[in-house]
Amino acid sequence: MGRGAVNPWAGRRGQPLAFSRWRMEEGIVMSKRAVPGRDGGKYIPYEKREGQESTVYFTGDLSAEGLLRIFDKAGAGLTGKVGIKLHTGEKNGPNIIPRPWVKALVERRLPGAAIVETNTYYEGDRYTTQLHRETLAVNGWTFCPVDILDQDGVAMLPVSGGKWFTEMAVGEGLLRYDSLLVLTHFKGHTKGGFGGSGKNIGIGCADGRVGKAMIHTTPGSKDMWDISDEEFMERMTESAKAVADRFGPRIAYINVLRNMSVSCDCEGCAAAPVVTPNVGIVASTDLLAVDQASVDLVYAMKAHQHAALVERMESRHGLRQLSYMKELGLGNDRYRLLDIDHADARILPADAVRDVAPFRP
Repeated sequence: MGRGAVNPWAGRRGQPLAFSRWRMEEGIVMSKRAVPGRDGGKYIPYEKREGQESTVYFTGDLSAEGLLRIFDKAGAGLTGKVGIKLHTGEKNGPNIIPRPWVKALVERRLPGAAIVETNTYYEGDRYTTQLHRETLAVNGWTFCPVDILDQDGVAMLPVSGGKWFTEMAVGEGLLRYDSLLVLTHFKGHTKGGFGGSGKNIGIGCADGRVGKAMIHTTPGSKDMWDISDEEFMERMTESAKAVADRFGPRIAYINVLRNMSVSCDCEGCAAAPVVTPNVGIVASTDLLAVDQASVDLVYAMKAHQHAALVERMESRHGLRQLSYMKELGLGNDRYRLLDIDHADARILPADAVRDVAPFRP
C-alpha cells in the first residue's frame, strides 16, 4: 500500500486542509483513551451467535445475469439518484468485478446511476482526481458517469455511538445521492484481513486526505499506516456506520466472491495470486449479514481451499469488523441464506460451497 506515500498529519506534501487539523483537535477523534476490542482473530461459529436473523440472497451464477437477478432481490429500496460504490481498481487490475457485468446492471436496472469513488490516501495512480480519471479510462469505466466524490472537498457525517469518532470526513459529493448500491469485490486485504461491503464504504467513501487519515494514522506519526488490528477495524467500521446511517433504508449491499486474492484491488497487478475457489454472489439490505455470510462461505470451504484467505483474515484481526458492526447496531450476524438459483430455498454456507472448483486463472 505504500507507493511512496506521505503521512498528511506529519505536515509534508500530502498535508490536508488546515481546518481538518482543527476539527480533529475539537473532538472528531473522541478519545485517545478508547480501548479496542480483542476478538479480531477469533471466528465465531453460527451456533454460538445470538439475535435476530436477516435475509441474505445467494447465487452461484458468476455472470452479468447472476448479478442482475440478485440485484432484483435486494435493490428494490433504491430510489431517486443512485450511486454505485465500486472499487474500480488500479491500472489493469486483474481481479476487479468485470466491467461488462456492471455495464449490464447500469443499462438494464439503474439507468442514470453513477459509479462513485474517492481518491486514495497513498500516492499512486488514483491519488489525485486527474490521475484517478486516467486510471478509470485505462480500466474501462467509461460506460456511465464516474463521480469522484472528494474532488471538490469533504463533508462531515455524524458517527452515532462510536468510541473513536463523533464525525467522519467523506467526499462531499456523496450528499448528492439519494440511494447507494454497495457493489463489492469480496477479497482479502493487507490491513483489514478482508474487504467486504463494510470496507467498501468505510474506506471507500472517506475522502483521500482527511477521512482516510483519521482511520489509518495517529496524528503526527511518521508511519501513515500505524493504526492496525482491532483499532483499525473499529475506526473503519465507525466510518461505514456514518455512511450507512446517511442512507438508511435506501442502501443495498452485493458482495461478489470471485478472484479472491489475499490482496486488495488497490494492489493491482502486484496482488498475490488467487488460490481460493470462486463461490458466487451474495446480497442483502443488512451490512453485517452480507459480510458475515461472505466470511462464513469462506470458512465453510475445506481447509486446503480456504487456508490462505482465513490466515489473512485472522492474522490481521479482521474479524473484529463483524463483531464491532454488531456492537454498533449495523445488522445481524445470523441470517437466512436463500438460494435464488433454486426458488429461494434456504441453504447453509456448506451447501453453497460443496461443489466449488479449484481456481483457474
